Formats: sequence, structure tokens, C-alpha cells
Amino acid sequence: MNVFPDFNGLTGIDGLRDVVGALLTITLIASVAALVVSGVAWAFGASSGNYQLASRGRTGVLVALGAAVLAGGGVALLNWLISVGDQL
Repeated sequence: MNVFPDFNGLTGIDGLRDVVGALLTITLIASVAALVVSGVAWAFGASSGNYQLASRGRTGVLVALGAAVLAGGGVALLNWLISVGDQL
């Protein structure tokens, strides 16, 4: 069975690819910014003995890392799935 999506069958697909690429870039930039801010909050909370600020900073770091991994890894996962689909 040779079933593969026809990416050129829709009008405006190039514009959609540009929008998705821009959203991915914005997501990664926001993740890095959140990572920096959360890391600073974590460091400040840990050095000043404020356990609540340190805990929230650590949570922010983990969430920002998770968002960056999901955004970047989503592209790799979809490319891998498409290549596996080509082999079927």
C-alpha cells in the first residue's frame, strides 16, 4: 500500500509552512527566555534562602526545558514518522 500525503494538493500550503516555522521559532525563543529568567530566579532564591522562590524557579526551568524539547523534538519525530511511512 503506497499512501503518502500530498503536500502540494492544497492552495496556500507554502504560507502555512511559513506560519508554522515562525511559530516554532517564537516558541523556541520564548522557551530560552523563560529558561534564563527561571534560572536566575532559582539561583537568587537558593542563594537568599527563599525556598519558595527557588522551588518556583526550578519548576520554571523544567517547564521551559520541556517546552523546548517538545518543540524541537516534534519536528524530528514527525520527520521520522514520515520516513517510516515511506518504507511501508
